[in-house]
Amino acid sequence: MKRILITGILIASFVTSCKTETKDQDQLTALVDWQPAQEYYKNHLDTAIQYLDSLALTPIEDPKTKTYFKKARVAFKKAEPYASYINPEVGHRANGPALPFLTDDSQKVLEPVGLQKLEESIYEGVANAAIYQNELRLTKGLLEILKGNITQRELNAERFFIATHQQLMRMISLAIAGFDTPVSGLGLAETQQSLQSLQRVYELSIAERIVENDAQLDQEFKYQIQDAIAFIETNVDFETFDRYTFIRDYFNPITRSWVAIRKTSGLWEPVLNKPFNFDAPTFFEEDSFNIEYFRAITNRNPSEAKIALGKRLFFDKNLSQAKDMACVTCHNPKLAYTDGLVTNLNNSGNPLKRNSPTLVNAIFQRGFFWDGRAETLLAQISGVFTNKEEFNSSVHEFSDEVLKDSTYYKAFQEVFGTRRKWSNDETIKALSAYISTLNGFSSKFDKNIRGEVDTFTASEKLGMNLFMGKALCATCHFMPLTSGTVPPFFTDTEKEVIGVPETVANKQLDDDLGFYFMYNEPIQLGMFKTPTVRNVSLTAPYMHNGVYQSLEEVIDFYNKGGGGGLGFDLPHQTLPFDALNLTDTEQTALVDFLKTLTDVPQETEY
Repeated sequence: MKRILITGILIASFVTSCKTETKDQDQLTALVDWQPAQEYYKNHLDTAIQYLDSLALTPIEDPKTKTYFKKARVAFKKAEPYASYINPEVGHRANGPALPFLTDDSQKVLEPVGLQKLEESIYEGVANAAIYQNELRLTKGLLEILKGNITQRELNAERFFIATHQQLMRMISLAIAGFDTPVSGLGLAETQQSLQSLQRVYELSIAERIVENDAQLDQEFKYQIQDAIAFIETNVDFETFDRYTFIRDYFNPITRSWVAIRKTSGLWEPVLNKPFNFDAPTFFEEDSFNIEYFRAITNRNPSEAKIALGKRLFFDKNLSQAKDMACVTCHNPKLAYTDGLVTNLNNSGNPLKRNSPTLVNAIFQRGFFWDGRAETLLAQISGVFTNKEEFNSSVHEFSDEVLKDSTYYKAFQEVFGTRRKWSNDETIKALSAYISTLNGFSSKFDKNIRGEVDTFTASEKLGMNLFMGKALCATCHFMPLTSGTVPPFFTDTEKEVIGVPETVANKQLDDDLGFYFMYNEPIQLGMFKTPTVRNVSLTAPYMHNGVYQSLEEVIDFYNKGGGGGLGFDLPHQTLPFDALNLTDTEQTALVDFLKTLTDVPQETEY
């Protein structure tokens, strides 16, 4: 398995979760005995650790090794909701991809550890027994840390509901897509175990309270879980499992009931510092995600006036030094906020290095520009202002040409207050506020997966199942955002090395080094951000260099195994496959599905 993820689950999310609990949490916690559920989580971590001990005593070639490994994973999955909620960083390392890890502080490359690395060693082989034993030792150490966290932090309503929400997201975005178990294909069976575990911790904690308030809801929830488990049982084959039907008809009813259960319990009111809208009935609603969580802290809760000002500025060429470029120059609403060019053009009309990406749903990214060098949308816009080939204006400057329109002056004064002189800093904040509203989650796919309509063709349904299954698209383009922003914490956006060619002839590797320029680290050579594939039918040409004009060409590239499959020397290619071996029918179905992801915010005036 050759997949490298450079990610860091920030420990800040752990600290924040401590600070934001409500003042009356202790009183609400007293209404439920949380100890049995907490013991359930801790005991299953104990069990996982015991199976790792068994693995350490068993030769890797022994048939019992895979049995012990499967049981260790199942036990971990039952503890994962609370363990990873309490310590996201260690939880991610324990069950994250088998990847070299580049530390943010020392820029040191750490070798992969955790359950997925063990899976790779057990199922694909390992160089020597000492390496394997070290992997076991380090993984056990991670689980010991998590066990200590569970023991020290008492379970309560807030922690329980957030942790469960995160685990529900893991099931549909990671487990059934094969991200959790890329070699063994255990994700479907583990989803059954996760659902059983959800029912069990529910029974150990709040079920009695729900029965008192709404016995029918309690019964419906339990039936829904059993129905979902039974549906998986009808076809546990990873490549042919019907994820479309599972999510639409079996999983979504569970999440709808879970929202109702949380409300009926009266134990917790949702916090606003998490990526989710906890009241959204499914993960596929127009408002399933909390936009404020993704906005920069310094630009949250923008007023309607700020958004309106940002919209005006988006179309105004006076922002650039030469008065010849605006944001809309490269991000046309009619083209899903792209420009339709192979690469965008500079302020002299000459080609720049990279293709213009869409701005639709851009706010949900954790890295901007193709190489991901900007951490926030504010930083990305600032980069355009200061680029000599684009706006060529410093952040501290301000175009007085803008203020020749007196209505602009009034708008700036209303949004930012009276001052002697504004700078581009205010302009950038207004632009960011506007761009953060350019979101679309009511595509044909969304409406069908929510069950609002039933218009998916057989080919579109096959394509969706391939996207999340055999074609492995969703192991990089995570559902439901279909981008590289990693669930369930959404603190990082993946970057990948896929070996994009220089021309459509597929004969030579493109010479763009991507994120490599940041640290000159070989594992990042040719690494680029994983973009969303929503609205992809409108955003041709494709890839960072615009090399492919059609979705068919893109699918063919992946089907052949990316750059490695084309024969390029790519020791650190990150695709989770060598070749997909898709049939012509399957490739057509994938394209048909991708076309259902179109939903562009409409702009009537510009």
